[in-house]
Amino acid sequence: MADRQHSPSGEDSLIARYFKPLATDPGAFGLIDDAAVLKALGDDIVVTTDAIVEGVHFLSDDPPDTIARKALRVNLSDLAAKGATPAGFVLTLALRDADDSWLRPFARGLGEDASQFGCPLLGGDTVSTPGPLMISITAFGRVPEGKMVHRSGAKPGDRVVVTGTIGDAALGLDILTGGAVAAILGDDAVAREMLVGRYRVPQPRNALAEAVRDHASAAMDVSDGLAGDLAKLCAASGVSAVIDARSVPLSGAAATLLARGNVGLEALVCGGDDYEIVCAVPEDRFEAFAHAARQAGVAVACIGTVIAGLSVPRFLDNEGEEITLQRLSHSHF
Repeated sequence: MADRQHSPSGEDSLIARYFKPLATDPGAFGLIDDAAVLKALGDDIVVTTDAIVEGVHFLSDDPPDTIARKALRVNLSDLAAKGATPAGFVLTLALRDADDSWLRPFARGLGEDASQFGCPLLGGDTVSTPGPLMISITAFGRVPEGKMVHRSGAKPGDRVVVTGTIGDAALGLDILTGGAVAAILGDDAVAREMLVGRYRVPQPRNALAEAVRDHASAAMDVSDGLAGDLAKLCAASGVSAVIDARSVPLSGAAATLLARGNVGLEALVCGGDDYEIVCAVPEDRFEAFAHAARQAGVAVACIGTVIAGLSVPRFLDNEGEEITLQRLSHSHF
């Protein structure tokens, strides 16, 4: 019989089996120590953390690999908006049981994304819970000293710029929960798959991090809805903004639903889970920023202008009239 003092615990076995292969950074020490070492390499270390909870941020029947990818990518999105290069992450995983059929694809998806984005696992913790699954990740990134991009810093005259497309994830969630969009797109499998994919697996804009760092005066990721997150950026900067609703970038599916009156603008700009970047870019830096975005393969759109004042940013329709939004962003409370 093996010496009980040296027998691995169930948690140790779980870590060794599923997560040790992801700990490729030398500072992780193969996950056999109580802590890791992350070398600063002369840069500032940017730290961000986000948790995703079953029934709140993902659905109980979502594929495990997509849950893993979302857990990491929502943090990578924060790093991108700060102009930081991913350096590594720690993981806290609260499980009801150690189910191989769930853990194996979860670890595979997490490992593939860790490799793709250059963000290795450094350590973490696994715990048992009788409640919903919870995955919490703290991610670390590097920026040159003093170069992290803050929410504050936007100035009147700056352009308001957003990456990618807005509103797809909210529509994808509506489809998964059997909402109106599911019925409207009942015959369009391609659109449904695209929208569901945008909800389950965000596309963090880490390829644009350097451009954000070099050209943006303020930036943050769009996690709770464009309208609400832009309002947060403006509040932190002590400014306001005017947004041309026609310029908000939409996917073909979202644009069609909006044009037909199947969804309103509020559902798209306030729905959350976009994980795009909204930033303020000085007028004389916009062309350089747009060029860098093209080089990085990330679509960007100028949607408005930063103005003086402390009011909530205004969204204007085709006639220049303000669009009333009953809510600014998604809230978990």
